[in-house]
Amino acid sequence: MRDLMGLMGKAKEMQAKFQAMQEEMAQMEVTGQAVGGAVKVTLTGKFEMKKLEIDPSLFKEDDVEILEDLILAAHNDAKTKVEAAMQEKSQEMTAGLPIPPGMKLPF
Repeated sequence: MRDLMGLMGKAKEMQAKFQAMQEEMAQMEVTGQAVGGAVKVTLTGKFEMKKLEIDPSLFKEDDVEILEDLILAAHNDAKTKVEAAMQEKSQEMTAGLPIPPGMKLPF
């Protein structure tokens, strides 16, 4: 019974930590880029695009499709970075807890 109470306490503590992490992640901004920084996209922790920067040298009528592809690449790079940061924060919070491999949190 004592173990159950301890587990319940840890669950409540974990829930509070996850809520704090979600708030922290929502405030985070990450920038992804393509072509060595010629196209940059900044996303929040909620994957909202906050900023788009395009080097003026890329503005050529014939290169519109290439520019569109670069914007997508920069967005995907930023999204990958947000996901990696979320994964890292989750691992820090669950360190030492007996969570089965492959189980994703929050529940």
